[in-house]
Amino acid sequence: MAEKILELKHITKKFSGVTALNDVSIDVNKGEVLALIGENGAGKSTLIKVIAGAHLPTDGEMWFDGRKMENMSPSMAKEAGISVIYQEHNLMKHLTVAENVFFGKEIKKGVLLNKAAMNEACAKLIEELGIDMDPKRTVKDLSIAGQQLVEIMKAVSSEIKFLIMDEPTAPLTNTEIDKIFEIVDRLKERGVSILYISHRLEEVFKISDRITVLRDGQTITTMNTADANVPLLIKYMVGHEIGQDYPERTTETGGPVLEVRGFTNHFVHDCSFTLNKGEILGLAGLVGAGRTELARAIFGADPVSAGTLKLNRKEIRIKNPRQAIAQGIGLITEDRKNQGLLLNMGIDYNVVYASLERFAKAGVINRTKERNVAEQYAKAMEIKAYSLAQPVKTLSGGNQQKVVLGKWLATLSDILIFDEPTRGIDVGAKAEIYQLMRNLIDEGKSIIMISSEMPELIGMSDRILVMQNGRIAGELTRSAVTQERILELATL
Repeated sequence: MAEKILELKHITKKFSGVTALNDVSIDVNKGEVLALIGENGAGKSTLIKVIAGAHLPTDGEMWFDGRKMENMSPSMAKEAGISVIYQEHNLMKHLTVAENVFFGKEIKKGVLLNKAAMNEACAKLIEELGIDMDPKRTVKDLSIAGQQLVEIMKAVSSEIKFLIMDEPTAPLTNTEIDKIFEIVDRLKERGVSILYISHRLEEVFKISDRITVLRDGQTITTMNTADANVPLLIKYMVGHEIGQDYPERTTETGGPVLEVRGFTNHFVHDCSFTLNKGEILGLAGLVGAGRTELARAIFGADPVSAGTLKLNRKEIRIKNPRQAIAQGIGLITEDRKNQGLLLNMGIDYNVVYASLERFAKAGVINRTKERNVAEQYAKAMEIKAYSLAQPVKTLSGGNQQKVVLGKWLATLSDILIFDEPTRGIDVGAKAEIYQLMRNLIDEGKSIIMISSEMPELIGMSDRILVMQNGRIAGELTRSAVTQERILELATL
């Protein structure tokens, strides 16, 4: 039998009477990759923090490398050889790659930093992991993928036995994901055990040896990856089978509601298109093609040097997001943490702050109306929390996304731009968001949908515009669209 590195026995964790983990038991063998999957709110983040010593369990035992870990703390976890790569980067972006890798464990010569030694040690680590990177490069100048690789190097720069990777590929392209997988294989060869958390089930099948499913804070099953399949895992994750992935259209589209003509700035060039009433218009393209930049320009978040906008056939000018909101346009941003949420504030304030003018009279906010609207949309989005005052930073990724969606629904916007609406979201929550989008269309609203997942783009969109190098390279109707055709236009 395989030798176990980690054993969690009957772990329970409660917060203010709310049970986040209920009698969870899992184990990880030495040198294996165990995938941990489950819907948002299933308890994955809490479980990670228990293992890392950030949370003490209310009940249960944790054993690591044959030793019972009592009164666990982050420093104890680090000393034991446990390291975590969280979804959000925790880098000092003004420092170099080497300085970040050795932050907190700097190599010194007397009282001074020995930068030459750190650069040399970092270069050796880069070579071991098969990475192409300059140790002296400033982190802020790296791509998102490059910064993710720095996080991995930070985690493995000490002698580690156990690595937790929390959604490590969420912002990456397929090529960049392949590089992460190569590094995982190299770590396995070194005998490192890995707990791999991902919403992308195709990744789970490629990278893991076994799979554990959590649902509602409980362990549902653990199985060999070779014995699993996608429908079975989805059934375990959501408690029932999910039928059709993309809800069917039940209404017809109307005439033009938004006309964009010749939009140009530093990122986009002469972009023109029309959005119709009751339509989902997809926006496809490779990373860096200008999709998000076009959305930000329409929303007034970035200035344009040329171009016009018509709303319901009437020309308008939008110079900032407040004017966009006043015109009934909302933007669900790709980066929900930095651009979509006030992380330290409660759910209630996050839901209403984009539409505070609705609740104000002569500059005085009607708190009762504000609270009622917050309750209405929090309930409609089925946000899982113990209180509307709960800070959104403590919510799971899926519930944070629901707060963002609730915020924009509360503005009563007729045009909604969804930028990567299901990134980092589990399959059950994806189905809910797809149905929400279809319901909005049935109500007569119009949607621009940006997505890097071509199946959902094809499945949800009535038409698709393909961008390449800041320009619209082509338009595909629903009957003519294929993944191959999208890629052809995106790579011209």
